[in-house]
Amino acid sequence: MAKQLDKILIIDLEATCWEDKAPVGMESDIIEIGLCLLDVQSGEISDSRAILVIPERSELSEFCTSLTTITQQLLDEQAISFKEACNILKKEYQSQSRAWASFGAYDYKQFQRQCNSLGIGNPMGPSHINVKTLFALKRKLTHEQGMAGALALLEIPLEGTHHRGVDDAKNIAKILKWILNE
Repeated sequence: MAKQLDKILIIDLEATCWEDKAPVGMESDIIEIGLCLLDVQSGEISDSRAILVIPERSELSEFCTSLTTITQQLLDEQAISFKEACNILKKEYQSQSRAWASFGAYDYKQFQRQCNSLGIGNPMGPSHINVKTLFALKRKLTHEQGMAGALALLEIPLEGTHHRGVDDAKNIAKILKWILNE
Protein backbone atom coordinates (compact mmCIF):
# COMPACT_ATOMS: atom_id res chain seq x y z
CA MET A 1 0.00 0.00 0.00
CA ALA A 2 1.33 3.45 -0.90
CA LYS A 3 2.28 5.50 2.12
CA GLN A 4 2.90 8.74 0.26
CA LEU A 5 -0.08 10.00 -1.70
CA ASP A 6 0.90 13.66 -2.14
CA LYS A 7 2.57 12.97 -5.48
CA ILE A 8 2.32 10.20 -8.04
CA LEU A 9 5.52 8.98 -9.69
CA ILE A 10 4.90 8.75 -13.43
CA ILE A 11 7.14 6.25 -15.24
CA ASP A 12 7.68 5.53 -18.92
CA LEU A 13 10.25 2.95 -19.93
CA GLU A 14 12.05 2.56 -23.20
CA ALA A 15 13.70 -0.80 -23.81
CA THR A 16 15.79 -2.49 -26.45
CA CYS A 17 13.57 -3.65 -29.28
CA TRP A 18 13.73 -5.09 -32.76
CA GLU A 19 11.58 -4.88 -35.84
CA ASP A 20 10.83 -8.62 -35.55
CA LYS A 21 11.56 -11.04 -32.73
CA ALA A 22 14.49 -10.55 -30.38
CA PRO A 23 17.73 -12.08 -31.69
CA VAL A 24 18.63 -15.44 -30.19
CA GLY A 25 20.05 -15.04 -26.69
CA MET A 26 18.77 -11.47 -26.22
CA GLU A 27 16.01 -10.11 -23.99
CA SER A 28 14.58 -6.59 -23.92
CA ASP A 29 16.52 -4.39 -21.52
CA ILE A 30 15.39 -1.07 -20.12
CA ILE A 31 17.49 1.68 -21.70
CA GLU A 32 15.61 4.72 -20.37
CA ILE A 33 13.50 5.34 -17.32
CA GLY A 34 11.58 8.51 -18.00
CA LEU A 35 9.91 9.95 -14.94
CA CYS A 36 8.22 12.92 -13.39
CA LEU A 37 6.11 13.66 -10.35
CA LEU A 38 2.47 14.73 -10.48
CA ASP A 39 1.30 16.72 -7.45
CA VAL A 40 -2.16 15.36 -6.63
CA GLN A 41 -3.45 18.62 -5.12
CA SER A 42 -2.01 21.27 -7.44
CA GLY A 43 -1.64 19.23 -10.64
CA GLU A 44 1.93 20.50 -10.99
CA ILE A 45 4.25 18.27 -12.99
CA SER A 46 7.81 18.42 -11.66
CA ASP A 47 11.14 16.62 -11.35
CA SER A 48 11.14 15.47 -14.96
CA ARG A 49 14.15 13.24 -15.62
CA ALA A 50 15.59 10.65 -17.96
CA ILE A 51 17.72 7.93 -16.42
CA LEU A 52 19.61 6.19 -19.21
CA VAL A 53 20.44 2.55 -18.51
CA ILE A 54 23.13 0.26 -19.92
CA PRO A 55 21.53 -2.79 -21.58
CA GLU A 56 22.93 -5.92 -19.95
CA ARG A 57 21.18 -8.73 -21.85
CA SER A 58 20.90 -7.25 -25.33
CA GLU A 59 22.28 -4.75 -27.82
CA LEU A 60 20.72 -1.58 -29.17
CA SER A 61 19.31 -2.13 -32.68
CA GLU A 62 19.00 0.41 -35.49
CA PHE A 63 15.23 -0.06 -35.27
CA CYS A 64 15.29 0.86 -31.57
CA THR A 65 17.39 3.95 -32.23
CA SER A 66 15.03 5.08 -35.00
CA LEU A 67 12.03 4.61 -32.68
CA THR A 68 13.45 6.19 -29.52
CA THR A 69 16.26 8.45 -30.81
CA ILE A 70 18.49 6.82 -28.17
CA THR A 71 21.89 6.07 -29.69
CA GLN A 72 24.70 3.80 -28.56
CA GLN A 73 26.89 6.88 -28.17
CA LEU A 74 24.33 8.47 -25.83
CA LEU A 75 24.24 5.28 -23.74
CA ASP A 76 28.05 5.04 -23.74
CA GLU A 77 28.32 8.62 -22.47
CA GLN A 78 25.42 8.85 -19.99
CA ALA A 79 23.97 5.45 -19.05
CA ILE A 80 24.31 3.77 -15.68
CA SER A 81 23.66 0.19 -14.59
CA PHE A 82 20.10 -1.00 -14.04
CA LYS A 83 20.93 -1.62 -10.37
CA GLU A 84 22.12 1.99 -9.97
CA ALA A 85 18.97 3.25 -11.69
CA CYS A 86 16.81 1.21 -9.31
CA ASN A 87 18.66 2.70 -6.34
CA ILE A 88 17.98 6.22 -7.65
CA LEU A 89 14.27 5.44 -7.91
CA LYS A 90 14.18 4.12 -4.35
CA LYS A 91 16.34 6.79 -2.71
CA GLU A 92 15.47 9.96 -4.64
CA TYR A 93 11.84 9.25 -5.59
CA GLN A 94 10.68 6.96 -2.73
CA SER A 95 9.39 4.59 -5.43
CA GLN A 96 8.58 1.78 -3.01
CA SER A 97 6.28 3.86 -0.81
CA ARG A 98 4.71 6.10 -3.46
CA ALA A 99 1.85 5.39 -5.86
CA TRP A 100 3.22 5.16 -9.37
CA ALA A 101 1.65 5.22 -12.79
CA SER A 102 2.42 4.17 -16.33
CA PHE A 103 0.48 4.00 -19.57
CA GLY A 104 -0.55 0.35 -19.81
CA ALA A 105 0.92 -2.69 -18.10
CA TYR A 106 4.16 -2.93 -20.11
CA ASP A 107 6.27 -0.86 -17.70
CA TYR A 108 4.96 -2.77 -14.68
CA LYS A 109 5.74 -6.12 -16.32
CA GLN A 110 9.13 -5.02 -17.69
CA PHE A 111 10.33 -4.02 -14.23
CA GLN A 112 9.23 -7.43 -12.92
CA ARG A 113 10.89 -9.36 -15.78
CA GLN A 114 14.19 -7.49 -15.64
CA CYS A 115 14.45 -7.50 -11.85
CA ASN A 116 13.73 -11.24 -11.74
CA SER A 117 16.22 -11.97 -14.53
CA LEU A 118 19.01 -9.94 -12.91
CA GLY A 119 18.25 -10.88 -9.30
CA ILE A 120 17.56 -7.27 -8.30
CA GLY A 121 14.75 -6.22 -5.98
CA ASN A 122 11.95 -4.40 -7.77
CA PRO A 123 12.31 -0.67 -7.04
CA MET A 124 8.60 -0.02 -7.58
CA GLY A 125 5.97 -0.33 -4.90
CA PRO A 126 2.74 -2.30 -5.26
CA SER A 127 0.48 0.73 -5.84
CA HIS A 128 0.49 0.85 -9.65
CA ILE A 129 -1.98 2.97 -11.62
CA ASN A 130 -2.61 1.88 -15.22
CA VAL A 131 -3.44 5.23 -16.86
CA LYS A 132 -4.32 3.59 -20.19
CA THR A 133 -7.14 1.52 -18.69
CA LEU A 134 -8.24 4.26 -16.33
CA PHE A 135 -8.52 6.75 -19.23
CA ALA A 136 -10.62 4.33 -21.30
CA LEU A 137 -12.93 3.74 -18.35
CA LYS A 138 -13.21 7.44 -17.52
CA ARG A 139 -14.06 8.32 -21.15
CA LYS A 140 -16.38 5.27 -21.44
CA LEU A 141 -14.48 4.07 -24.52
CA THR A 142 -15.06 0.65 -26.06
CA HIS A 143 -11.31 0.00 -26.23
CA GLU A 144 -8.08 1.45 -24.87
CA GLN A 145 -6.23 4.15 -26.78
CA GLY A 146 -2.51 4.63 -27.22
CA MET A 147 -0.97 7.60 -25.44
CA ALA A 148 -0.98 9.79 -28.56
CA GLY A 149 -4.61 8.87 -29.20
CA ALA A 150 -5.61 9.70 -25.63
CA LEU A 151 -3.90 13.09 -25.88
CA ALA A 152 -5.69 13.75 -29.19
CA LEU A 153 -9.07 12.92 -27.63
CA LEU A 154 -8.30 15.42 -24.86
CA GLU A 155 -7.02 17.98 -27.39
CA ILE A 156 -3.72 18.12 -25.51
CA PRO A 157 -0.70 18.43 -27.83
CA LEU A 158 1.92 15.70 -27.57
CA GLU A 159 5.05 17.46 -26.36
CA GLY A 160 8.59 16.31 -27.02
CA THR A 161 9.62 13.15 -28.81
CA HIS A 162 7.18 10.23 -28.75
CA HIS A 163 8.97 7.09 -27.49
CA ARG A 164 11.42 9.04 -25.37
CA GLY A 165 10.63 8.06 -21.81
CA VAL A 166 11.24 11.49 -20.31
CA ASP A 167 8.82 13.17 -22.75
CA ASP A 168 6.22 10.40 -22.63
CA ALA A 169 6.19 10.50 -18.81
CA LYS A 170 5.21 14.19 -18.91
CA ASN A 171 2.52 13.49 -21.50
CA ILE A 172 1.15 10.62 -19.38
CA ALA A 173 1.12 12.96 -16.37
CA LYS A 174 -1.09 15.36 -18.33
CA ILE A 175 -3.58 12.57 -19.05
CA LEU A 176 -3.61 11.46 -15.41
CA LYS A 177 -4.02 15.08 -14.29
CA TRP A 178 -7.12 15.32 -16.52
CA ILE A 179 -8.50 12.06 -15.07
CA LEU A 180 -7.99 13.27 -11.48
CA ASN A 181 -9.60 16.64 -12.17
CA GLU A 182 -12.69 15.46 -14.05
